[in-house]
Amino acid sequence: MGTLNGRTALVTGGSRGIGRAIAERLGRDGARVAVHYGTNETAAKETVAAIEAAGGSAFAIGQELGVPGDAAALWEAFDRQAEGVDILVNNAGIGTSQPFGQTDEAEYDRLFAVNAKAPYFLSQLGLDRLRDGGRVINISSGLSHAAMMPETLTYAMTKGALDVFTKYLAKVVGPRGITVNAVAPGIVDTDINAAWLRDNEAAQAQAAGFSALGRVGAPDDIADVVAFLASDDGRWVTGQWIDATGGSLP
Repeated sequence: MGTLNGRTALVTGGSRGIGRAIAERLGRDGARVAVHYGTNETAAKETVAAIEAAGGSAFAIGQELGVPGDAAALWEAFDRQAEGVDILVNNAGIGTSQPFGQTDEAEYDRLFAVNAKAPYFLSQLGLDRLRDGGRVINISSGLSHAAMMPETLTYAMTKGALDVFTKYLAKVVGPRGITVNAVAPGIVDTDINAAWLRDNEAAQAQAAGFSALGRVGAPDDIADVVAFLASDDGRWVTGQWIDATGGSLP
């Protein structure tokens, strides 16, 4: 603990899965962490409690993303408990079970609203709050760089948009010493993948087979990469798409 002492972080979707692992890691490193949640307040409070039990400081803020005014409302909730931010992690995202031929306009708009529009305006409205030398870290996906699962086409498009946003935003905020990077997980053992991955040995073997390291990713694998980018050690890395798939891409 200590590399992020005196800094404040906001992790969207920080109540579960990769977001929770990121929030807990940043908390262990000394940051005060705002744990954002969309609907699961109980999970967010559990994450806060875990951070505090480890000697860190955190608070929960709830706001649904993908609705009009979401970014402004989230920052208003943040402002009531903190003054300024050093690390913004745009982690919250949603997937879809609808293949390309069955995706309607409502589903398309919902995916882009949460996965691309929300990070855009959270970052835009956060500029006045983000301190010089700060960090913006966007959670992308390996699927934006490899067409491995055709059924994820629309989801992958949203992450591709986030990747482009990352590169351009790095140029916009670079003069202030702020770095912007995207971290791209592969298949990670989280609740979102539980239905098809857990308790299914064949699915686990297939998923592990994608990785050069022969296993399925864990949330901590991604959180540790984010922690590096958030730290002073990551100060010279910006505008990058970081492959954190465990060597899963062709």
